[in-house]
Amino acid sequence: MNKRFVNMLRGLSTNWVGSLGVALTTTAFVLFLFIEILRVLGIVTSSYIGLVSYLALPALFVLGLILIPFGWSALKRATGKTTRELMDERFEPSELESRAFGSRIVRMFFLLTLVNILFLGAGTARMLHFMETPKFCGTACHGVMEPEWTTYQASPHAHVRCVDCHVGDGAGALIDSKINGLKQMVSATFKLYERPIPTPVRQLRPARETCEHCHWPDKFYGDRLVEKVRYGFDEASTPRYTTLSLKVGSGQGQRRGEIHWHVADRNEVRYASVDDEREEILWVESKQADGTWKRFERRDRTAGAHDAVRVMDCVDCHNRATHIYEDPEKAVDERMSSGEIPTDIPFIKARALAALTGTYADADAAMQGIDAALAGWYRTKYPKRTAEFAAGLDRATASLQAAWKRNVHPGMNVTWGAYPSHLGHDNGGGCFRCHTPELQGPAGESISNDCTLCHSILAEESPHPFQFLLPVAEKGDPDAGRHKYLQEEFLNTLNP
Repeated sequence: MNKRFVNMLRGLSTNWVGSLGVALTTTAFVLFLFIEILRVLGIVTSSYIGLVSYLALPALFVLGLILIPFGWSALKRATGKTTRELMDERFEPSELESRAFGSRIVRMFFLLTLVNILFLGAGTARMLHFMETPKFCGTACHGVMEPEWTTYQASPHAHVRCVDCHVGDGAGALIDSKINGLKQMVSATFKLYERPIPTPVRQLRPARETCEHCHWPDKFYGDRLVEKVRYGFDEASTPRYTTLSLKVGSGQGQRRGEIHWHVADRNEVRYASVDDEREEILWVESKQADGTWKRFERRDRTAGAHDAVRVMDCVDCHNRATHIYEDPEKAVDERMSSGEIPTDIPFIKARALAALTGTYADADAAMQGIDAALAGWYRTKYPKRTAEFAAGLDRATASLQAAWKRNVHPGMNVTWGAYPSHLGHDNGGGCFRCHTPELQGPAGESISNDCTLCHSILAEESPHPFQFLLPVAEKGDPDAGRHKYLQEEFLNTLNP
């Protein structure tokens, strides 16, 4: 069998073209099998090896198969001989002798054809599977995708494949994604991409096709309790609490003013924004029960032809559902709440934030700078307590360095604030893009921006996490009226 195979390869190596084709095909096949064995054994895990194994090698294999008949055709033209005459020259008579199931050469040809089909089928299947893995998406184009890959791994969706949101289901979605992927590959190869990558990403599949596989607005009920802790800049880094009872339902029944009313199946909201950036809203309208639309719009500006109309869906608020870039102060507060940054070190909130937001040229400079800024300040201000603070400062430094690596990527010009979130309204924007007096209806009315429309407030920058559920002070409290109002609003929400 081995001799027949060698004779077959020798017979196909008609000239340099045919020989090159045989060499490419054979080498690609052997290397593919070798790399697959290493991958199964866990020796090879790099995405770059995957690119070679599932993209480059099958391409070389196909190129070799194409070159072989070209070489044979060139030989026929050069010699003026027929195919039969050339076969008589290049193969043994016993290999061309007719038998019950064809000659040996014919059987070998069909066997190799079957092997080729199986190889290409397996290679294509493995290629498609490989290209759907998060590791491929995040590391194949490491320089470009480093920010997205880093934030993805720390996100609530870290166990959801990239393609489940960026591609979606169906052959049409797969074809669209591969065409778009070719464009991105060209951009990455020739460095034609922008830094940072602009958002919003307009090639995302509609949220109804992706997000709602797991998150179904019509099945959101009740409230969700959220507690936020903000530490002060004083010596004790005093904590202040904001506690919200988020009304996450879809506005059914008696509770109509709820967050997911905007995307419930029975409702439709659409809007236009300046340059389709979804930051500055020109007008927003909702479909009424009688099928008409009620519009709220800016009176100082009208929409232009380039201001696209968009139907509101999940990502208009949850625009950083996976690739979440933190606000620096919130990043420090959260790490203090979790214990990563000790809260018993004097002025730790102020000094940690100063170290984190310093100007650093690259990651190495940032790691050294954060360490030097934090440790240096305490050595200067508390020279006698250096040993006491050492372990806590080491923990704080490591936590801040990790926070910087997650959120700042100089190679892609990603720094603090590069990608704002529309969830909530802590830093402006967000909900207030539409819930603003600047957008007015036909009678001059505006969409409500009442604080309790989407959440009950149980504490707001308060010393107690449930400040407004405590008894109201009858005298001496200038905030008593607000306290009583928010308390009653929450209790009425529980008993509509």
